[in-house]
Amino acid sequence: MSIYLKQLVWVGMGGFVGSVLRFTVSGWAQRLSPSAGFPVGTMAVNVLGCLLIGVLGGLADYRQVLDPGQRAFLMVGVLGGFTTFSTFAFETVGLAQDGTLAKAFVNVFGQLLLGLMAAYAGYIGARFL
Repeated sequence: MSIYLKQLVWVGMGGFVGSVLRFTVSGWAQRLSPSAGFPVGTMAVNVLGCLLIGVLGGLADYRQVLDPGQRAFLMVGVLGGFTTFSTFAFETVGLAQDGTLAKAFVNVFGQLLLGLMAAYAGYIGARFL
């Protein structure tokens, strides 16, 4: 089996795991939220995914602990399946169409700012692992 085909299989398996985790974690976070009118579940998985990719990227850079197959499985597959830009975009459009522009802006800027901060914190934090 070629290296590309092996990585493709790893990404596919990781995507399955990440998608199942996204469905579970997003639903759990949404149920815990006191504000059912805001997509807390999507924000939770996206920010957590940013933190985790920061940690994994930091570990890969600082400790060289991930081989190409592991990176493909974890960073592209699992975290690619776990986080969701398309759902974020669709939910933001829905908030705007419902006339809740303030919530739409909070969603956009909240996910952007929190996601970047989480990725950076994870990356920097990986130095200490």
